[in-house]
Order: sequence, then C-alpha cells, then structure tokens
Amino acid sequence: MSARSPTGCGRRRSARSSTPPTESPAGQKLRLRQEYFFTSAALQDLVRRHLRVYGDLRSLPDKVAIQLNDTHPAIAVAELMRICVDLHAIPWDEAWAITRGSISYTNHTLLPEALESWAVPLMERLLPRHMQIIYLINAHHLDAVRAAHHGDVRLLSSVSLIEEGHGRRVRMGHLAFVGSHKVNGVSALHSDLLKRTVFRDFHAIAPDRITNKTNGITFRRWLQQSNPGLTGLLVEASGPAVLDDATRLEGLTPLAEDAGFRDRFAAVKRTNKEALAALIRQQLDLRVDPSAMFDVQIKRIHEYKRQLLNILETVALYDAIRAQPHLDWAPRVKIFAGKAAASYHRAKLIIKLAHDVARVVNGDPTVRDRLKVAFLPNYNVSLAEMIVPAADLSEQISTAGMEASGTGNMKLGLNGALTIGTLDGANVEMLEHVGADNIFIFGLTTEEVEARRHDGSHGAASVQASPRLGEVLEAVESGVFSPTRPGATATS
Repeated sequence: MSARSPTGCGRRRSARSSTPPTESPAGQKLRLRQEYFFTSAALQDLVRRHLRVYGDLRSLPDKVAIQLNDTHPAIAVAELMRICVDLHAIPWDEAWAITRGSISYTNHTLLPEALESWAVPLMERLLPRHMQIIYLINAHHLDAVRAAHHGDVRLLSSVSLIEEGHGRRVRMGHLAFVGSHKVNGVSALHSDLLKRTVFRDFHAIAPDRITNKTNGITFRRWLQQSNPGLTGLLVEASGPAVLDDATRLEGLTPLAEDAGFRDRFAAVKRTNKEALAALIRQQLDLRVDPSAMFDVQIKRIHEYKRQLLNILETVALYDAIRAQPHLDWAPRVKIFAGKAAASYHRAKLIIKLAHDVARVVNGDPTVRDRLKVAFLPNYNVSLAEMIVPAADLSEQISTAGMEASGTGNMKLGLNGALTIGTLDGANVEMLEHVGADNIFIFGLTTEEVEARRHDGSHGAASVQASPRLGEVLEAVESGVFSPTRPGATATS
C-alpha cells in the first residue's frame, strides 16, 4: 500500500512505517486499543447470538466456553461484566457469576512478555469504564482474600490486580486468573511450574483453579495434508481408524522389525527429503544431499529456545570435520527457520550469525558436502509442512523450565523424526510415551537450572572446562564468520 504526501507529489512509504513501535507510548496505546477492539467484537457477537437462541444471558455459562489464550484478551473479564451490568442491567453478583462461569484462561508461557500489564493512567484514559470495573473486581477479590488470610499484607499485595510498586499498573494475568473458573497450563511440567512460580500465591488461595491441558496437534494437517505418503503407509499397516485414534499407532511397534515396512518408510522419507532439497535449492541456491541427515530446528527465534546453542554446535562440527577429514563423518544438513520479534535485537543477531556461519560452511570445499547449513526465509505453516515430513532429527533444546509445551516437537515426532532435547515442556511427556531408547535427552533439569541461577553459576566455568567450546566462542567473537563486524555477535 502506498500513500501520497500532503504536497501531492506521490512520495511512497510503507504502511508499516506509520505504525509506532510497541514499546513507545503511542505503540502501547495502539496495542491496547487493538486488543480491546477484537475482544469486544468477539464478545458482543457471542452475546448477540446467544440471546437470539436462548433469550437470557444467565444461561451463558451452560452454553458457551470463552477461552483466554494468554493475557492479550484478558480485558474480556471487564468487558463481559460491562455488557452484563451496563447493557443488560444484570446485578453485579449475578454478572460476576456469569462472567467467571463462562471464562477460562490458558497460560502458554512463564515469560514476562506473555503476562501483560498496562499503566493505570493509560487504562483510565482509554478505557475509563473498564478501569472502574477492574477496581470493583479487585475490591471484592481482596475483601475475600483478607477475610480468609487476615493480616497477610504481603499476600494481599501479591494477588492484587493493581501493581503499586513501580508505577501503578493493571496486571492482566491476575485479572485473567480471578475472572476465570479454570486456569490451565499446556504441559504437565508447565502447569506444575505455574503453581510454583508465577501463580504461586493464587494457587495458595484457590488450589483447585489450576489444571493441566497438554497441547496437541491435528493429524489432519500435520499428517494427512503435509505427509500423504506416510499417511498411506500408516493406513495400509493399521487401517483408516489410525487417523482418528492416535493410540492405534502403538500397533505399529512389531513392524519395527519388519524389513519390508522399514524400506517403505525410508522411501517415503526419501521422497519428502528430495522435495525439501529442491525447495532449498530454489530459495537459497544451495544444493543439499537428500541422503544426508536433515537436522531441523524450526521455531520462533528466542534466547531460551537456544538456536544459538545449535549454531555453536554447528561451528564445533565444522571445525572437527576440517581437523579430521579422514574420519567417516555422517553427512548432515542443519536446517533453521523462524522469525524474531520486531524489537528483539539479540534474536536478530542470532539470525545474522546463522547466516554468517552458513555462508562460510557452505562455501568451504574442504568439508566435501559433509556439512551444509540452510536458514529458510519467511517461516510459516506452509513452509513447516514441507520441512516437518523431511526431518530426521528434531532439535527441542530449550532451557529446562522455559518452554511451556511446544507443538513442533509433536509434529516432527509424528512424522518420524527422532527428538534430541531437554527435559522441558512436552518433551517430558514424550519421553514417557516413547521410552528412553527412542529419544535423546541431555542437559540440566528444571531444578538444576534453578539451582544454577541461585548459586551464581555462570558460563565462564563451562567455557574453561571445555577447550572445544572456548575455541568455538573465540572464532565467533573474533569475526571468523562475521569479518565485517567482529565482536558484534549474539554471544557478546
């Protein structure tokens, strides 16, 4: 889209350039307006349709389920109260029962960016009626807490919907929790951590509120649509019911010893890898061998997801191949894809480093095609549908305790990739299902990570204990892979 300047000279600018950055005051205001607009539109439509069919809002909890995905739509708690009280003259207590009975809250991550808070002055200017409602919800909520935990000032401060410490802010995660009849995490580990960390005090006052609903994926998209070859093989081996009942996959276990089935499975995988190799050549002008191991990490670029660790391992492997070219190295293609948040500078440096390493490795004839690196652009579902069926190794290497669940691990596992990962998110439950012989688990546990944080341990000791790691970091820092900007790396 283009726009003309006030002079009418036809100067072009991108639509994005007129959008304020999210961290600016104007960006914060725009973000809050957007969240309210979409939330209110959805609720008003839902209420309209409910009244048309049932005629009375008091039956809403029996007929609908309003699920808050993280805190971005948490204003729904105040908005549904406004609709009930202001537009339909329902008494406060009845409106609160309708609201809490209809709304549930799914927390997808423990990271602060998913637990939004809004400055009180901004809320009062933009949504004054909602701010009044939030104040009243908070008053009733704190009265109940005070009655049950008399004299516990710390607890009252902790569970208040209003943060008073560093500029008054509305805690949207607290509002979502108080306004929901159930709160769930998205893996067994994550739900347990919710109880022990971000919602510890809420769990103490409402111990039955938090439940677990481990994330899932749909066979329709991630098997039938993206991998028709494997779908046909599974239906042939187990019958069409396997597409609706995942437990029937267990019936394939005896076929692991069937050489004919293994050959057919390998042929399906080879076809998928040839298709991805063709896409890599088309997009990156890079030839990769479909016979090589396709080592895949596809997900949002974030420090806790540790794409940087994977890149450092790539550099270590590159150095090892050059140092000992006579060894029988298994050919490997490192495949990355993912996007970074617009203002996440460190994540963008990780993407740059991946491209820098790819340029050096792919241009070095001494590795003799034993190692290639491909960072595919514009990651989206369509691209994932090409990568997932072709993957041999699935990298799920987040710092333990940081990944709520993950569904990429499930998609890749369903399509026959072996998982290398930490005991984080749904990896824990995948280990329970497939057994330790069929997954590669490494690294610290959640408890060990927390202990490291508390005892002041840092990476210097690990670097000193591993000369190989020290050499890799020195190569990256000195500009071996980024000669035009030495020192300006994601490891700095």
